[in-house]
Amino acid sequence: MQENASPHYEGPLSLDAAKSKFGLLPYSDADFTRDGPRADVEYRDLGLAAATGGRIGARHIRAFASFGKETGWHWHDMTGHFVYVLRGWIRFRFDGVADPVTVEAGGCLSQPGGVAHNVIARSDDLELIEINLPATFGTFDLEAGKAGAA
Repeated sequence: MQENASPHYEGPLSLDAAKSKFGLLPYSDADFTRDGPRADVEYRDLGLAAATGGRIGARHIRAFASFGKETGWHWHDMTGHFVYVLRGWIRFRFDGVADPVTVEAGGCLSQPGGVAHNVIARSDDLELIEINLPATFGTFDLEAGKAGAA
């Protein structure tokens, strides 16, 4: 913290004057659903979309079945995509990167929005936090041969 820096934001604010919503989401297994793009993991919304008016989304994702097959090459229409692995590991291929990228427990991946990638493997005990900018985004599959030529 720079003590002599000028503030960039209005503050300090009381919670009733804050422009974002205050939220606390206690942990509950009941909050996980299987409403998501992958059939072998379940998802828990962490409430950031509601708190930020959709500017940021975050999900707690955990595996409940063995990894079936690669996701296939795809990209997300977003400005930022971050993955923090809590348990296990996940392995990606990225267009333009020659070698697979493995993120292990405690590791964080900052993936630029729009980059073509393919999830090629993961541990059976995978658990991660995924943060997206914005919260709502499109995912677009790529035809075989259109990405992954690295």
